[in-house]
Amino acid sequence: MKRLLLWLAGSDRLRRTIPRLWFARRAVRRFMPGDDREAAMAAADGYRPQGVGALLTLLGENATDAKAANDTAEHYERLFADIDRRGLGSEVSVKLTQLGLGAGKAGADGALARADRLAECARAARTVLWVDMEGSAYTDATIAIYEALQSNHGNVGLALQANLRRTAADLQRLLPLGPAIRLVKGAYAEPVSAAYSSKTQVDGNFAALAMTMVHAKLSGKDIRVALGTHDVDLVELIASNAHALGVDRSVLEVQMLYGVREEGLRYLASQGHPVQKLISYGDAWFAWYMRRLAERPANLLFAVRELLPQPRRTPGR
Repeated sequence: MKRLLLWLAGSDRLRRTIPRLWFARRAVRRFMPGDDREAAMAAADGYRPQGVGALLTLLGENATDAKAANDTAEHYERLFADIDRRGLGSEVSVKLTQLGLGAGKAGADGALARADRLAECARAARTVLWVDMEGSAYTDATIAIYEALQSNHGNVGLALQANLRRTAADLQRLLPLGPAIRLVKGAYAEPVSAAYSSKTQVDGNFAALAMTMVHAKLSGKDIRVALGTHDVDLVELIASNAHALGVDRSVLEVQMLYGVREEGLRYLASQGHPVQKLISYGDAWFAWYMRRLAERPANLLFAVRELLPQPRRTPGR
């Protein structure tokens, strides 16, 4: 089922047709508050009284030309300005293929230049720019751009994927930069040569990578540790191991998707973890949504229920 859903995520035909269907739009509302940045910022503002931070991202990837990449960069510039004006303090996450990465050398140079502008906007808004990690075909270029951004600005975070076999080496490479790392399990279809395939392997590598960051923190490295997972038991295991080394839960930030495991996030916050919600918005949601369904069977069951006719309520009952 996971392989099927990831295959669907890569279908251009389905990406063009499914979002037009009303029942599909209804199902996706569990995971995003709306299509525009106003809806995303309103959701972020709603979390603030609960002590929950927000990480905002515009859905979309693989910009096909410079104009599309520039339009996306300008959208994010306006988002940072709005965050600053409203005093939200929200952070922002961007995919580099949204900014033109993937179009050869010119695309990589353009993506770096656009991301560099966004890092400056993040600094002006007194917040953080996060760089998402995409499929393994982009990993080398993404890390190279991140290294340049973090060296120049110091307020840039990077997502790393626990399912990739190379991530342990990538993490060691990045530690001298004083990085902010969002560790995720990984939601892209990858060959077995590049990625672990079983849940047990991915969970084990996730825990090992998290503890590598904990040990780096203990050794005096300047690193921000963010666990991007809905697996509360896995977070508890990591926190327990860290506590045995004298590391407080306040060092282990937890980031979860909007609409998922709200009670789990509140529980982790009550235990002392800094917490954030990743709030996605925009109309380019199909591939992203398929990956969310592939991550957790419970998400798929929810989507199927949304496709079924809704029962009518009898008046007065």
